[in-house]
Amino acid sequence: MKNVSILGCGWLGKPLAVSFLEEGYFVKGSTTSEEKITDLEALDIEPYIVNISEFEEFDTFLNTDILIIAITSKDIDGFENLISQIQNSSVQKVIFISSTSVYDSLNKVVTEEDAVLNTPLTAIENLFRENTFFETTIIRFAGLFGGERHPSNWFKNGKKIPQPKGFVNMIHREDCIEIIHEIVAQNCWNTTFNACSNHHPTRREFYTIAKLSRGFETPEFENNDVYKWKIISSEKLQKTLDYTFIHDDLLSI
Repeated sequence: MKNVSILGCGWLGKPLAVSFLEEGYFVKGSTTSEEKITDLEALDIEPYIVNISEFEEFDTFLNTDILIIAITSKDIDGFENLISQIQNSSVQKVIFISSTSVYDSLNKVVTEEDAVLNTPLTAIENLFRENTFFETTIIRFAGLFGGERHPSNWFKNGKKIPQPKGFVNMIHREDCIEIIHEIVAQNCWNTTFNACSNHHPTRREFYTIAKLSRGFETPEFENNDVYKWKIISSEKLQKTLDYTFIHDDLLSI
């Protein structure tokens, strides 16, 4: 039996857990909410309450081969405590879900070789990257969409959308899940990947089509004097994993 524990069974983690169950894995999943325990049990996910900021012992949850971390916490102390527990567990491989927000908008194409901002998230990345007790792959996902999370629902109540001439960096949840599976299947560890669709329409084009496709009015945009943008490259991921994006046309979502 293959074993995986998913820290954070939310918008991404829960369907990810289901996908591993479908591949024959035994799956443990965590939540911080007692109310969600029943939901996880109904899906045959073994549920745990885990809050890394509470400095509890997570021995049973960490009794697994692969740990996937899909929480939004930026609690450096909490992650240091978690890592110390991982070191003393059976976990051999870790996937840490990060974000392309670690890159500044410097009006250029961005790869994994580019400098990152000095933020709690990059500090947490380094905690995992520098640990030699287990192997970690870091995935920096671009803007996430899919399921109930549709871009037409963003920038509501007449809020003007900034940087209309900037470019969109997005990835669909189905691609997120498939990329994680490919990393595990291909045993691809000790590296960092950007994960973002190859399609980068302007923010004006993208959000206008997204809004109109769901019956909203044409959105309003700010008139920015200074335009700041970045285009996230996923070339490394695509070459390393021989990966083809499922959702690579962001104007047909």
